[in-house]
Amino acid sequence: MPVAESSAPAMTKRDFYEVLGVSKGASNDEIKKSYRTLAMRYHPDRNPNDAEAEANFREVNTAYEVLKDEQKRAAYDRFGHAAFEQAGAGRGAGDFGFGAGFADIFDEMFGEFMGGGRRGGSTAMRGADLRYNMEISLEEAFAGKKTTVHVPTSVSCESCRGSGSKGGAAPDGCPTCHGSGRVRAQQGFFTIERTCPTCHGQGKVIRDPCPDCAGSGRQRREKTLEVTIPAGVEEGTRIRLAGEGEAGLRGAPSGDLYIFLTIAPHRIFLRDGANIACKVPIPMTTAALGGTIEVPTIDGGRAAVTIPQGTQTGNQFRLRSKGMSVLRSASRGDMFVHAVVETPVNLTKRQEELLREFEEAGDKDTAHSPESSSFFKKVKEFWEDIAG
Repeated sequence: MPVAESSAPAMTKRDFYEVLGVSKGASNDEIKKSYRTLAMRYHPDRNPNDAEAEANFREVNTAYEVLKDEQKRAAYDRFGHAAFEQAGAGRGAGDFGFGAGFADIFDEMFGEFMGGGRRGGSTAMRGADLRYNMEISLEEAFAGKKTTVHVPTSVSCESCRGSGSKGGAAPDGCPTCHGSGRVRAQQGFFTIERTCPTCHGQGKVIRDPCPDCAGSGRQRREKTLEVTIPAGVEEGTRIRLAGEGEAGLRGAPSGDLYIFLTIAPHRIFLRDGANIACKVPIPMTTAALGGTIEVPTIDGGRAAVTIPQGTQTGNQFRLRSKGMSVLRSASRGDMFVHAVVETPVNLTKRQEELLREFEEAGDKDTAHSPESSSFFKKVKEFWEDIAG
């Protein structure tokens, strides 16, 4: 009996450039940008149980898999869909199943935001870097210090010595990829390489997992580490402790620990790089008559500052080499004393009388208060100009 031929028309595939919404002359960056937008729009996580979104998602992945590759794109531009319908594979280029294929594409496109794409082998399983925030005082930043920190992290499993196998036995080679961590699949004219689905890129599999770490080769513990903070560190300084981050999976290298320093505000000093400054109240009589005051220094000592007659608020006095330590140097910055002339309060009657006598004695003499005399002279001229 002859077999009847189907009269149903074959499904026509949409043009890949149309699928991604770009022109035929679009750059790789334009293609990638459009793909990202569409992949996120139709992603199954955002559209659960939506068959149409899933179909669009597959179509977008298929189009991008071809157009992102220069050779595939050239073949498509010349032959169209026919370029990938050879070899009887039953699939077009990039027409991946809804599993490992998308994972590879997603890693490539968005891996930069998620710690990097898949690399295969133990490199991809390197332990994570850790961050530890530490606040120190300005005195500790000046002198440096040694301290200990307690860091919760993952450490190599003692029972299996980090291998992940019970008793520390060596893992077996992966039977799927033969230890390479990658597998290849034919797609039309091209061979596509992907992460091995059996060993997830490690090239090895564990037959009998360690019961203490469930085959991961690491356990949660708290590390106690000694940290040396050098003299002269500044706000935001980062100290790296190599290999003290999380242990890698199944014996892979550990990550690093980064100590980020912040310096607590000081109740007296204000830091500016290697220099420090402090505001010092000066009694009115000392500012007027002159004298000597004593100020503290960051190293815990004292320094004498000579105050000349007629010192005003805002006058600055420099003490050389009394500032902060300079990192990896024997030198120091300077210290700047900013004078703030203090007006006396809670005067006795006798003190009030003396001040009034002083005021009356200098009523016609502007030499004692040149700044105020100059200011009010300008004010008088300003009013005269307006009235005139």
